[in-house]
Amino acid sequence: MGNHKKFLSKKRKGNFKVESKRKRNEKKDDEVINKKAKFNRYKDKQKVEEILAKKKLMEDRFRQQDKSFSESEPEDDTYTQLVSSFKNNNVHKLIESEEESMSEGDLDVVDNVKTPPIHDQSNDTLYSESEENNEISDPELEKEDNGLETDRDASNDPFTKHLQYELSDELLVSMSNSEPFEKKITKEWPSLGHLHISIPQPMESVSKISKPKISILEEKTYASLGSVPQSFKKVDFNELYIKSQIKDNIVSSNKNNLIKRDLELSEVFTPLQKELFSIMNHYQDLYYSDRTFTNGDEIRYTYCLHVANHMLKTRTKIIHHNAKLSKKTDISDEYRDQGLVRPKVIILVPFKDAAYRVVKTLIDIVVPKEAGQVVNKNRFEDDFTGGEILMPTKNPKPEDYELLFSGNTDDTFRLGLTLTKKTLKLYTDFYASDILIASPLGLRMIVGAEGEEDRDYDFLASIELLILDQADVFLMQNWDHLLHVLDHFHLQPKKTHGTDFSRVRSWAVNGWSKYYRQTLVFSSIAMPEIRSIVNKKCQNYRGKVIISNQPELGAIRQVLVQVPQLFHRFNASSPLSAVDARFDYFVKEILPKQRDPLMSHTLIYVPSYFDFVRLRNYFKKEDISFVQVCEYTKDAKIARARDMFFHAEAHFLLYSERVHFFRRLRIKGIRHIIFYQPPTYPHFYSEMLNLMQESNQNKYGGSECNMTSTTLYCRYDAARGAAVLGVDRITRMLNADKPLHMYLTGDK
Repeated sequence: MGNHKKFLSKKRKGNFKVESKRKRNEKKDDEVINKKAKFNRYKDKQKVEEILAKKKLMEDRFRQQDKSFSESEPEDDTYTQLVSSFKNNNVHKLIESEEESMSEGDLDVVDNVKTPPIHDQSNDTLYSESEENNEISDPELEKEDNGLETDRDASNDPFTKHLQYELSDELLVSMSNSEPFEKKITKEWPSLGHLHISIPQPMESVSKISKPKISILEEKTYASLGSVPQSFKKVDFNELYIKSQIKDNIVSSNKNNLIKRDLELSEVFTPLQKELFSIMNHYQDLYYSDRTFTNGDEIRYTYCLHVANHMLKTRTKIIHHNAKLSKKTDISDEYRDQGLVRPKVIILVPFKDAAYRVVKTLIDIVVPKEAGQVVNKNRFEDDFTGGEILMPTKNPKPEDYELLFSGNTDDTFRLGLTLTKKTLKLYTDFYASDILIASPLGLRMIVGAEGEEDRDYDFLASIELLILDQADVFLMQNWDHLLHVLDHFHLQPKKTHGTDFSRVRSWAVNGWSKYYRQTLVFSSIAMPEIRSIVNKKCQNYRGKVIISNQPELGAIRQVLVQVPQLFHRFNASSPLSAVDARFDYFVKEILPKQRDPLMSHTLIYVPSYFDFVRLRNYFKKEDISFVQVCEYTKDAKIARARDMFFHAEAHFLLYSERVHFFRRLRIKGIRHIIFYQPPTYPHFYSEMLNLMQESNQNKYGGSECNMTSTTLYCRYDAARGAAVLGVDRITRMLNADKPLHMYLTGDK
């Protein structure tokens, strides 16, 4: 005790020499570093890991001792801790684990604890030593090591341009605004059509921020601004920077798409694929609303090729850096090549069958027959096939229904994939996966809601590529699931998940990952809800490309029955106020006329379930004769409602759009139909009207002269109206003085 007081008195008088203690610590650090060179002599991997753990504990003890003796010189101690935090005397493939945060009382026990295997919970440690040795012999890596690939060639790779550099302060200020300053360009391409390109611009001129000076001796290069994508005619793998590993597989894996387009097998891409890949490879966001069942395979193949190329480049860079760092003791910023967590790509699709097609396409591109291995392939085949819906032979469903719901239609799934040199691993843990394929509901179940204990969204923190395929189907399933998941992207992780922070990119640490994420959205219809996601949730600093092709001919051309088709326009000041304005117009202007006994057999088609519930409650309150059919109605009640409606026992039938999407019921006895809002899918308009054919009518329910169709719309329904009527008609109707318009079948 006396010695302790004597020690404290010396410290207060300034006689305690912190420098000598620091020198002793540095000397011990040097001894530990020198021992690192001897690690490779050990053949027993477990011994190496135990030595590394002991060395780490020694460093922790030294830091804590430094901290306890540094009260008299806080500034020097802060500097020492800062320097020591960047020291990485460990083997560089190892990453920080949660065990490093143990308390001082636990330090004596850890020496007897086995270190976890090197492949557990790691950002890049699934690249094992044996794989790394094989990777170093890769021709591309040898090419880089021999200096055959110049820095200029590497810097021109769009992958490097997009991810390697930080954003300038001026561009960050612009991007952080609710409405960033953007440069807008319009292009016309042969296959895609109208391209609307938006490129964020900094607050000052580009010339002033290209290489701003940090100090007299230092200059820093910032990420270049986005540019207008250029379509290519001749396919050159080197100019497109496609990895050599998959070059030879492209034509064979794309064979079916080429044959469907009557192209020779000497071709590499279809015209549509060339233009899509030009934008994807440029790392800009893309929204394409003309997806069909005809071009769906082309689109899927193109984004799968982009995903495979992106992940192989990421893997090659990490493995190459691991090889170089094994010969070094310090890590510089040039070796920062990772995110806060490992998952890089998320592909959202609506059904298991769509996920099955994505995985099969990735297999064809990366590991075709006899060229690689697919781990857990049999399990995948069992889980993602089967469960098909039996299509009726009598009264068959429409063609688009059979194509959409072919295969496994389960919408609750998630799958992790890991990509190695010659292996594609399925069913890997999320934090050990490169690619995640899931449905919005599957991810929502993991993300959970606020207040739930068992929830996790850290795996969304470092997503570099997000793909939404068949986004219109998400609208029919549950749009809230998708919005909820998107709100949890790029949040600060709650756990380290084995991340080596010395290898994390600076912009990921700064919380700017959302500005580097590329988002690709594909849908079969142009919807404001989807457009809103692209505008508000996609903040790629490289810019975005929106394909906007106005439909010249609407679905009204497919109507076969001779029925007067009325379109009622009501006024609304905003999309939110349009909900109440639509209801008021319907209750005051439409419903009183339709309640006349002569207007029985009236079906009310309601796209939104919220509007459906509101109308149902109003009908119950006013004691109006009606039956209802929605997606939650049981089969027995559906059959009873259809029977009552056909025999005029109920005046109205409330019919939701989602039940029509998932069931395609052939409702009989319709004499009058009211579209509470233009349908989401334009061909539903003609489908419903064509159900009014004489063969589906109750002959005691009325005459052909007493049949009508009524549609309510406002200016915020312009996109839906254009798909039904055509852009010219809806434009004239919105600008006309009179609110009521009528068309007859066969009108031009």
